[in-house]
Amino acid sequence: MSKEKIINIISETYSKLTYECQQELLSVSKVLTLQKGEQLVKEGQYSDKIFFIVNGCARAFYLKDGKDISDWFAFENDFISSINSFFLNIPSPHYIELLEDSEILELSRKDVEILSDKYRDFERLSKVIITKTMLRQQERISSMQFHSAGEKYENILSIQPNITKKVPLTHIASYIGITLETLSRIRKSKIGV
Repeated sequence: MSKEKIINIISETYSKLTYECQQELLSVSKVLTLQKGEQLVKEGQYSDKIFFIVNGCARAFYLKDGKDISDWFAFENDFISSINSFFLNIPSPHYIELLEDSEILELSRKDVEILSDKYRDFERLSKVIITKTMLRQQERISSMQFHSAGEKYENILSIQPNITKKVPLTHIASYIGITLETLSRIRKSKIGV
């Protein structure tokens, strides 16, 4: 997909950008075509990049006591970043990897700051992205604390109906905080899988 179309999708999906802002965003961003399994960020790495998933799928995960724990999924038209590293300039506590062959738009923290200072509409776009990310994470925390295993699974399906076609069940189970066996039982009882 052309960079112009990608910028237009961002402008239409998140917050309108002026022509001038779009042109400058075009000049500073990069479109990358990457393969399944490639890592955008590694634990301990400083990451000053934010990624927009044009097509494909990515996940953020931690390694804790040898266990792989998924903590964030990003699909088409989603942003993903190592938030701690991006905003606090500290080493990333997690990895970000691609779960499918993907096309992504990459933007550096420096360019985000320059565009935000220069264009009010880009600053508004940044606020919309941050707000949506915070709300999604708050929804996940609430689900983890107050919902049953079945409700957690139904919730993730309501948000991303095709998740089981893109994300291995082991990652879904760890994301919603249940075992793979429990997820398999839920799927069998709810959808006859």
